[in-house]
Amino acid sequence: MNNQQRSTIWACIDGSSYSAAVTDYAVWVAKKLQAPLKLLHNIEHRDTPPLMDLSGSIGLGSREELLEELTSMEERRSRILLEQGKAMLQDAHRRTVAQDCPDAESIQRHGSLEETLVEMEDEIRVLVVGICGEGHENQEKQIGTRLESLIRALHRPVLVVNRPFEQPPQRIMIAYDGSEVSRKALDMVSLSPLYSGLECHLVHVGQTAQESDQLKEGAAILQQAGLKTVCAELKGSVQEQLEHYYSSHDIELVVMGAFGQSRLRELLFGSLTQRMLINSKIPLLLLR
Repeated sequence: MNNQQRSTIWACIDGSSYSAAVTDYAVWVAKKLQAPLKLLHNIEHRDTPPLMDLSGSIGLGSREELLEELTSMEERRSRILLEQGKAMLQDAHRRTVAQDCPDAESIQRHGSLEETLVEMEDEIRVLVVGICGEGHENQEKQIGTRLESLIRALHRPVLVVNRPFEQPPQRIMIAYDGSEVSRKALDMVSLSPLYSGLECHLVHVGQTAQESDQLKEGAAILQQAGLKTVCAELKGSVQEQLEHYYSSHDIELVVMGAFGQSRLRELLFGSLTQRMLINSKIPLLLLR
């Protein structure tokens, strides 16, 4: 399937406080890429304990009555969740209309969110998700329990939202280490209209002259694409240096390649990544 067919921006909507920001960032991406937008509410299946585990040694007739009651309760629960989801999608759609993006499509699905998105992967251009979902947002220093597995399962850019949308980003920071995956991410940035007009800060945390040469090569890719590029060669702890840089330069979005074979991989999917996501005050766009 070609890139024109993979043209839809998907936003995951739930009952968390991040849903409004997810919607707003998704609208920004959709308008910047001139791509259609889909709002997805996914209802996770819940495992129901076997009847015998609940009924013990009560009589057959009582067990049948209990089964009927459990079935009725589960049906009511499903209807309530369905209606709640529709209300969430309606709220999200109203936000898109208010931002001149009236044609967003609303979708409800049942089952695992990861399975749903993998099934729809061919039409996803960018996925926008909150850093944690409904029921986990009040837990301090937490990210969504399924966030890492979701990013691993998909081979599409994933924008992780962790704060309200205030204005369209003007400055982004690209974490670059010269590895194959980060060069691929840099190529994606240079080719995508999402980054046109933005000030791109290409940041490398390294120690050697060879690594400095890699930074220059990366900057040339962005400059040849007509992007305003600022280069920074830093030394020290990767996490600390990146966080200090984006905080001190008013960066509004961090862009990274996913699954590298270097410190970038550790940054994305190790204990360092979790600390980065937990402590980050700005959204992260993870490129595959």
